[in-house]
Amino acid sequence: MSEGDAPAGGGAARFDFGGRVVLVTGGTSGIGRGIADAFLGSGAHVIITGTRAREEYEDDFGGLEHRPFRLEDPQSAADLAASIPRLDVLVNNAGTMHRDPSELEPAGFEATIAANLEGTFRVLHAFAAHLAVTGGSVISIASVTSYFGSPRVPAYSASKGAIVQLTRSLAIAWADKGVRVNAIAPGWIESNLTAGHIADPVRSRQILDRTPMGRWGLPSDVAGPALFLASDAARFVTGAVLNVDGGYTVV
Repeated sequence: MSEGDAPAGGGAARFDFGGRVVLVTGGTSGIGRGIADAFLGSGAHVIITGTRAREEYEDDFGGLEHRPFRLEDPQSAADLAASIPRLDVLVNNAGTMHRDPSELEPAGFEATIAANLEGTFRVLHAFAAHLAVTGGSVISIASVTSYFGSPRVPAYSASKGAIVQLTRSLAIAWADKGVRVNAIAPGWIESNLTAGHIADPVRSRQILDRTPMGRWGLPSDVAGPALFLASDAARFVTGAVLNVDGGYTVV
């Protein structure tokens, strides 16, 4: 396998989510879209959110149901929950970052924390009752920056570290409701957020040299672990953070 090539059939593990309803925030592209497509392919009814109205996208989303949603808006999570009568799986994927120098200043730092941490908690709170009814599952998307300092995006790194602790805390708090709460910490995955690094040969080489598997991850590489964590195969797994990074964090 040449450098940069992904193995055939990545993320192709088979799970049956027929009859279940899955919500993937920020599911119009990147990691969120990869996860949403995988659940759809496994038989689920999948709702994705995006920051724009449905008609503003050229993509027909291939059977995915779209809802507008903004993490920064305190009312948006409550409105979203009110529009969805049943939920089995919640994937908290939506997030943002404000690259330097923005996050090195109070306004930029606070904006990222408000979206990624406070906004994610609002979604969790809004759907807590839904998930308790179904004995559902939560998967929040953390990051390898949950563990490392990030000089360009300190608020993003701090918010993703907080997502890990929020995952562990709610796993305990919601266990008696039959709700499992886990997280995935992706490494360097091809997406709009990483396009600049991919296009930079120096930065891309630094990333690949540190990644034992020697390639960039794909959204489908994250989708398989998400299906597992939401499935009955992981019925005794809660409070876990699964690194999906090609070995980046073990070097």
